[in-house]
Amino acid sequence: MHVSPTLSERISSLIAHFDAAILPAWTGVGWNPAMRLAHEALAGATGQPLPDKRYRAMACARQLYVFSAVGHLAHADTLFASLQQYFGDGMGGWIYSVDADGKPQDTTRDLYTHAFVVFACAHYHRAGGNPDALAVLRRTVDVIEQRFADGNGLYQAALAANFTANGSGVLQNPVMHLTEAYLAALEATGDPWFASRLQALAGAVYAGFVAPANGCVAELPQGTPGNRIEPGHQFEWYSLVMMAPALFATTPLAASLGQAFDFARRHGVADGTLGVCAALDGEGAVQDGTQRIWAQTEFARALAVKGRADQDPVMLAELETWIECFRGRFLHADGWHECVAPDGEIVRAEMPSTTPYHLLTAYQALATLVR
Repeated sequence: MHVSPTLSERISSLIAHFDAAILPAWTGVGWNPAMRLAHEALAGATGQPLPDKRYRAMACARQLYVFSAVGHLAHADTLFASLQQYFGDGMGGWIYSVDADGKPQDTTRDLYTHAFVVFACAHYHRAGGNPDALAVLRRTVDVIEQRFADGNGLYQAALAANFTANGSGVLQNPVMHLTEAYLAALEATGDPWFASRLQALAGAVYAGFVAPANGCVAELPQGTPGNRIEPGHQFEWYSLVMMAPALFATTPLAASLGQAFDFARRHGVADGTLGVCAALDGEGAVQDGTQRIWAQTEFARALAVKGRADQDPVMLAELETWIECFRGRFLHADGWHECVAPDGEIVRAEMPSTTPYHLLTAYQALATLVR
């Protein structure tokens, strides 16, 4: 479909900022050469590393994804080695974090972490062909399926260090990232097992988390007191499922996500700024108005996916406006603001090493429009 010159220029400006300001930070000042890990965060005001109290496996995996996806394979090689050295047990299990000296700190077996290892290894293998990446991916998938599966088609959010239950229960967010990881693994391996597992998982997510009244995927299982809806996750689920339409076409989750997109757009996106709030209740009332950068990028990705899939010029026009608002409110010459208030006040200025993943996944979706 036709992409306006203005939209094309604005997409190019985002990618140029990423290439000039974001990537160099994480091979330069944001990189700890002694540990061979990225610092956890940079100060917003100075761009200098904040004191490291921990290093997370998930953060290392996200950095591995970023540098694999952009073709910086030498740096990706180092990250892949560090991921295994600090966080892995060699059998597909991963701990949550190490301390500033690289010693185990939080030995929880976290599904979110395991999902990002699979995701990163899939992209790393696709980028450079390292067979060890597929071996690590397979071992990690085996642990996920054998240890985390809850017997009802979903997965425990976390387990104790010895893989016994720790009462975490089932949560939406790690299951969403496991969906993302298995999509990447399917593309990297071509193994039909991932396709069938993804279809079954979509059915289980719909049954456990989706409220038919609004079509949204809640953060906690339906019926849980204090449940909430995060607009950013509605946009993220929409993008993940609609980028593989043939795979998910017959699932009830795919059928509900158009409704979820509309609900999140209507109640969770501010007029004027197009800023996405953090949380809503089931009726659409704002519970948390904080605008986190990852939710903004998921809105952009969903607009790009919907605009392209539906040949919808309205979505692309909104994306054009979104980019201009986003650049002014969230980006600066040396990086980004992690969270802002609805009025534009900076709530959290630091720049975590995990955020380039969010920027890149969105920008890649936007780039497909130009290509």
